[in-house]
Amino acid sequence: MKSRLIARAALLLAFGLMVASCGQFSESYQRGYVLPEGALEQIPVGASQEQVLIVLGTPSTVATVSGEVFYYISQKTERGAAFMPREVKDQRVVAVYFDKNRKVERLANYGIRDGKIFDYVSRTTPTGGEEQSYLSFLFKMFK
Repeated sequence: MKSRLIARAALLLAFGLMVASCGQFSESYQRGYVLPEGALEQIPVGASQEQVLIVLGTPSTVATVSGEVFYYISQKTERGAAFMPREVKDQRVVAVYFDKNRKVERLANYGIRDGKIFDYVSRTTPTGGEEQSYLSFLFKMFK
């Protein structure tokens, strides 16, 4: 009887340690472009397209519909344990807009805040239209 009680206690202790350790061994994943620290500050308005390529590298995708735009796309996910699903912690699209002379017209660092696309550079939510629908497509594609 006493050995059964000890076996149960040992089993409960092992199970408790296993469950407690699940929260300590979370896994983080970075997919897509990793924005170097201070990279956006190195690209002033008026910088050349070549300078952008030197600082940021090759874009994830390029749009040429209404002027040329370089998009750098990234996503961070985490999961608590190997058997749990990944949870999206952050999604970003850095957009570099060029004018007709291939000079930087403006920069945007889009992310998701409160379920809406948000520009972390200008601190605004883009208005409806072609740009927002394209960004929405990019965020959905990497979900």
